[in-house]
Amino acid sequence: MPKTMSRAAIAAVITAAALMTATYAPASAEPGSVLATELRPAGWHGMDRGSVIEYTTTDSSGAERPASGALFLPEGDAPATGWPVIAYDHGTLGSGPGCGGQADPELAPLPVNRAAEDELIARLVDQGYAVVAPDYLGLGRFDTGPHPYLEVYSEATATIDLVRAARAANPDLSRTWTAVGASQGGHAALSTAHVQQGYAPELDFRGIVAVDPASDVEKVLPLLGPAFPEIEGTAGLTGFTVSILAGLRATHPEAEVDSYLTPKGKAILDAAGGQCIDAIVANVKGLGFDDLFARSLSDGPLRTALSQYMTVPTSGYDVPILLLINATDAIVPSPLHAALVAQFAAGGVDFEAVTGFGQHTVLSRQMWDALDGFVARVNTAPPLR
Repeated sequence: MPKTMSRAAIAAVITAAALMTATYAPASAEPGSVLATELRPAGWHGMDRGSVIEYTTTDSSGAERPASGALFLPEGDAPATGWPVIAYDHGTLGSGPGCGGQADPELAPLPVNRAAEDELIARLVDQGYAVVAPDYLGLGRFDTGPHPYLEVYSEATATIDLVRAARAANPDLSRTWTAVGASQGGHAALSTAHVQQGYAPELDFRGIVAVDPASDVEKVLPLLGPAFPEIEGTAGLTGFTVSILAGLRATHPEAEVDSYLTPKGKAILDAAGGQCIDAIVANVKGLGFDDLFARSLSDGPLRTALSQYMTVPTSGYDVPILLLINATDAIVPSPLHAALVAQFAAGGVDFEAVTGFGQHTVLSRQMWDALDGFVARVNTAPPLR
């Protein structure tokens, strides 16, 4: 047996072990049913009271799927009403099993700032919140196909159903909850807020904090195609594009994704479905869009399918929203942040925006203060329903 194993091999072992050892609910189980729980030792993610939860959720077709995530509890006894819950949605990690990094953080891809995520979670736990952190579909302990990257519906259901499962596993959790997310997780938190209105009326949802959320990407992607000029240093953009298309192809056959791809592009997507983001970006380094695409993404059914798949709602929210956005963000460019703010204003959304000038998802002191104040305020307000 080799002394070292690749990330993909480790992920495969974790996935196989989870599939063999988990206790499954019957096929008719309600979304949010607990499949298995696993206490983790002190120091896991830098905190003392963590556990893994395996649970059921639903994908965008309505099919039941297994998923995994983490739960972190504050020290001491819960208040009489239970610990209020915060769902933390993480940023981009890839497309394959083991990439989620919450249930099994040692498998998280190298580019992710795990310490910063754990700092945020620990800060919330220290303030008296129970924090749940989903892996999302396809990224955790179960191989359910390529992760539907930036898909509105499945990001939301994975988040909501982990809240349900955590409450089923631990009676000390309140029905009051809030969503916080960064980058892809900001997209997921906003998606969650919209979906929860009809999906989880039994819960008391209070608000959203979205840090540099991905948004309006579906308006930009159709500009790509074989004629798009090659720009040095765009492997990250290409990797994100490949991740989106790999998830779209797996979940929305009506998009006819393969019809847009060259043979090389199809091979890249085939591989990406089982890879973490570092490997996806490495695979496309040095490739131009003419290497990947046989025709413009603006042609045919792809544009409509992308819009249905990943558009962040810009009206119809029933809770307040805090946007924490960096004007100097180079990952989600500031024009996309500005477009989201303008659309929220036009849509009559109850939101506030605090602007910083740091790197992607890096919070200034003013942004930290706004986050702490917002979460405390919405969780002490009277129930909305």
